[in-house]
Amino acid sequence: MIITTTPTIEGHTIKEYKGLVSGEVIFGMNFLKDFGASLRDFFGGRTNSYEKAMLEGREIAEKEMRTRAQNMGANAIVGVSFGYETLGQSNGMIMISISGTAVVID
Repeated sequence: MIITTTPTIEGHTIKEYKGLVSGEVIFGMNFLKDFGASLRDFFGGRTNSYEKAMLEGREIAEKEMRTRAQNMGANAIVGVSFGYETLGQSNGMIMISISGTAVVID
């Protein structure tokens, strides 16, 4: 399945629009990740634990969106965008969402 941020796919014609599809994942960041990140904030550098968690969350959300599109009979998704949001009283949770338009291409 082709998944793209563009509204069209070069070399293909959109034959049918199936509708909006999305995928979401919400996960909490544990104490050790928060502690490591705070040290990196103080000393500088990248927070690998957060980066790994964000990549993993994005992959899960994308897989969920792909499955929903396939269940609708689509073979591609166009106009995809990602969103990231912190949630919870102490912003201890992160929501990753992805959405696009499920389509049938030739």
